[in-house]
Amino acid sequence: MATQTISALTSSFSSLSFSSQISRKPNRSLSFSFSKPARFPSFVVVATGASSAFADPDVDTEDLKKLVKSRLPGGFAAQTIIGTGRRKCAIARVVLQEGSGKIIINYRDAKEYLQGNPLWLQYVKTPLITLGYENSYDVFVKAHGGGLSGQAQAVSLGIARALLKISDNHRSPLKQEGLLTRDSRVVERKKPGLRKARKRPQYSKR
Repeated sequence: MATQTISALTSSFSSLSFSSQISRKPNRSLSFSFSKPARFPSFVVVATGASSAFADPDVDTEDLKKLVKSRLPGGFAAQTIIGTGRRKCAIARVVLQEGSGKIIINYRDAKEYLQGNPLWLQYVKTPLITLGYENSYDVFVKAHGGGLSGQAQAVSLGIARALLKISDNHRSPLKQEGLLTRDSRVVERKKPGLRKARKRPQYSKR
């Protein structure tokens, strides 16, 4: 049995053939294949409905111009209930007419013109609210000069002065609220040698 097993192993080994030719040079040609990363889809943001959310200001201005011209024949100077207010560099000419409480400044709605600032809107409405006329008169204003804050306070003084032409009995309540006093404060002029009105350059001893 042992001789048969040895002969079987010998025959099996003889049937195997080994290749003695081994390449000594390493294969340096390595090829790497990279797949391009998938691009993200490009998104395009399109604003829709903007025209419906915000009305065209030019169209509104044209409509308000027609309204003012129809309500004020002959312009501002031809009206009877008129008042002029001033504040800093701003000047406002105000006309009052019986209506529903609209306030139009330079052919634009007061809330739009004053950028929705609650303080500036309060300046404009205070004289009418003091007398309870907030829904009794329409206000038409032509303002120029200065900024919006100065123009709002100039409109307030102009409305108060125009209300005096309706009735002289309005003087007492308006005066108690200080609405008939012209605020004379303005920016102080710059002085030579100073950076501003009173600000001096830094002192250096050496």
